[in-house]
Amino acid sequence: MQPHDWIAILDYGSQYSQLIARRIREQHVYCELLRFDTPAATLAARKPAGIILSGGPSSVFEPNAPLGDPKLFDLGLPVLGICYGMQMTAKLLGGHVKPGHSREYGPALIQRTGDAPLFSGLPGELDVWMSHGDQVTTLPPGFASIAGTLTCPIAAMADVQRRLYGLQFHPEVVHTPRGAEILRHFVFDICRCKGDWQMSQFVRESTDAIRRRVGTEHVVCGLSGGVDSSVVAVLLHRALGKQLHCIFVDNGLLRHGEAEQVEKTFSDYGLDLHVSHAQDLFLGRLKGVTDPEQKRKIIGATFIEVFAAEARKLGDIKFLAQGTLYPDVIESLSPLGGPSVTIKSHHNVGGLPPDLKFELIEPVRELFKDEVRELGRELGIPAAIVDRQPFPGPGMAVRVLGEVTAERVAILQQADLRVQEEMLKLPNYRDIWQSFAVLLPVQTVGVMGDGRTYENVAALRVVESRDGMTADWHRVPYDTLARISNRIINEVRGVNRVVFDISSKPPATIEWE
Repeated sequence: MQPHDWIAILDYGSQYSQLIARRIREQHVYCELLRFDTPAATLAARKPAGIILSGGPSSVFEPNAPLGDPKLFDLGLPVLGICYGMQMTAKLLGGHVKPGHSREYGPALIQRTGDAPLFSGLPGELDVWMSHGDQVTTLPPGFASIAGTLTCPIAAMADVQRRLYGLQFHPEVVHTPRGAEILRHFVFDICRCKGDWQMSQFVRESTDAIRRRVGTEHVVCGLSGGVDSSVVAVLLHRALGKQLHCIFVDNGLLRHGEAEQVEKTFSDYGLDLHVSHAQDLFLGRLKGVTDPEQKRKIIGATFIEVFAAEARKLGDIKFLAQGTLYPDVIESLSPLGGPSVTIKSHHNVGGLPPDLKFELIEPVRELFKDEVRELGRELGIPAAIVDRQPFPGPGMAVRVLGEVTAERVAILQQADLRVQEEMLKLPNYRDIWQSFAVLLPVQTVGVMGDGRTYENVAALRVVESRDGMTADWHRVPYDTLARISNRIINEVRGVNRVVFDISSKPPATIEWE
């Protein structure tokens, strides 16, 4: 699915590549992150309105530096190179780049040295965020310098005639306060996009595409009650009606009251919902297991087993719907083909038995998480679901540190319920990425009434983030922290101490396991 206007972003491995895409999408312009080596002929056939070359960790002087297809500059399309993208542009078009002996990383003040549509209406001095080693020293033919700093004389360059631009700094990060305006000038003034990427349009195009592909066949969808699967289910239901069959696996590791809420909400929608109550099976297989990765693998394998058993009951179904999001797609691109480290495994309904040969439908694979929420609102899904914070696939099992038992899960569910109730009272609740309790494998001495206690510790984790890739701990008001602590200790039997996690991601992950 592709609107009339779109921007191609060639990914050279920058940690900020997803941010570029998000900033473009925020302008209501569709964009896609593509591999850095996407051929110019492929781009020409797909007809983007413009091309952005991302930054990256490489140097143009490295033997195997990712340079991409030089013919993309001959397509007659606007091109914006950012950081490494600018250096590569200069190198490929006949300029010179100087190897950096030390990196320039952090805030800088640039002075505009020339007029260009990219900086239209902006002041002569701009605060920006630099992150580079190499820098352009000689401009390619046809280019002029349009901004510089004391240490980087060519901090921005332009060939206005050919609509080719380069920025040594990162306009996509919040540390470049006017960066969104610079990208907006590129997208609208230079690429002439109309800004027609709207959720109402996405709903129409998606439902039409789903109907065309599915025809008279049927679709099975795994429904967890989370934002992604809920939105996928309602979108498919709008497109297919009774041709959709949803499976909800209650693994006994959900939030308090969640299983009942899922059943009621989606039965009210009129979905064909099949529920498997498999709490005892999951908890039985987790008995005695304390290793986090082993927990995830057991839960993933058991989920697939239960899901497959329910799917077989539905007969011969051709399609399987999944809530794959755009960050998942981006991560699978491996733009530079390098090795990656598995921080923790994820489970989905992939790896199904051979007799279940589904064709995949992934209707929200083009969307970021906040766009999925926007789509949910467009579909009329209740705020209690659309605004729900992300919840790990293995559920409470990776928030109960150590062995997972029915008793420990019940304690955590009650503690977490108090966290949710108090956090929902905050006016900025929707700005918080996740807030939850963790049950630690630690007991401490306490005093309750006149008696000594020796009970569990609960940790409070509250983070703010745009997409979960990085996160900072949220500065929760002290009175809210006090209420949460008091309520958990006084109302949840089995907890006598509450601590607050103030670590960011990185180096910590959001979840404790």
